[in-house]
Amino acid sequence: MKIAIVTGCSGLIGSQSTEFLIEKGFVVVGIDNHMRKYFFGELATTEENTKSLKKKFGKSFIFFDCDIRNYSDLEKIFNEYSDYIEIIIHTAAQPSHDWAAKEPLTDFTVNALGTLNLLELTRTFCKSASFIFTSTNKVYGDNPNRLPIVEGETRFLLDKNQKQSIDETMSIDNCLHSVFGASKVSADLMVQEYGKYFNMNTVCFRGGCLTGPNHSGAELHGFLSYLIKCIVNNRSYKIFGYGGKQVRDNIHSLDLVNMFWVYHQNPKKGEVYNAGGGIENSTSILEAIDKVNKICGKKIKTWVNWDNFECIEQNRVGDHIYYVTDYSKFKKDFPEWGGITKSLDSILLEMVEYEIKKL
Repeated sequence: MKIAIVTGCSGLIGSQSTEFLIEKGFVVVGIDNHMRKYFFGELATTEENTKSLKKKFGKSFIFFDCDIRNYSDLEKIFNEYSDYIEIIIHTAAQPSHDWAAKEPLTDFTVNALGTLNLLELTRTFCKSASFIFTSTNKVYGDNPNRLPIVEGETRFLLDKNQKQSIDETMSIDNCLHSVFGASKVSADLMVQEYGKYFNMNTVCFRGGCLTGPNHSGAELHGFLSYLIKCIVNNRSYKIFGYGGKQVRDNIHSLDLVNMFWVYHQNPKKGEVYNAGGGIENSTSILEAIDKVNKICGKKIKTWVNWDNFECIEQNRVGDHIYYVTDYSKFKKDFPEWGGITKSLDSILLEMVEYEIKKL
């Protein structure tokens, strides 16, 4: 029996990882306590995903309602399956830099202490397993805002003489991270340290905007998912700062999980990789609104009026003006990786159709 442990198994990346690994012949031990409902309210709950996974996969999916801050509860799980654990995919987190400022202790214990618990249990019970951590581009703080940024008609751009994407050489020091960014930096560094100090197969994937149809987007987290929910359901949407011209690149959950799988085939110790959709999958909020409106206009004959969008002058603290992922390091280290397969347009169409089905 091959065992995979997936934390945050009911979330976007966790549920995609669970399905992927079961299809690869693993039994997945899923860990989640549905804390997303506590963070963002009833509409953001992932409990239905848990029910769906149980129904679809039966005995191949073993679920534990467990808080990753609770070392003793985690220890029982690792002890039970220790001889068979081959991979740990750690996606459980408090994911919002806005929410983190409300409860810094909760944010830090979930993101940093929870990660340390999992690392130590991996070292104790299954040291040779792959430990894959979903980190974030927020570890770079607001350093990306110091790049030579120019304003275009619908988006911010980097100066034409500047490299158009951000790689792993960008510093994580001497910048404003947000409370969330700081807790993820702590976890990121511990994942690296366990790999290099204890000679373990650990890796950090510093994600851009991770997205897909199974995303339970909320105002404080899940940009594309929440935007699409608002447009499809004709709800108001707030744009926080920068006139809606801030730029993000987007990667579909399946493309990210494929990166995890390629790493697992030939793991490196204590590595760090930026993971995102790159310049081709980048968009500003204004551009995303226009694209989603056009899709909805064709699909449900609805065009959301601009009166539904409130543009707040104040940006979120430490928010990036421009962030586009350079994933060339991963491509160089793992040439067998097939690259990004889901374009931004195909992602948007898939997500809109998913929301329309709920109407």
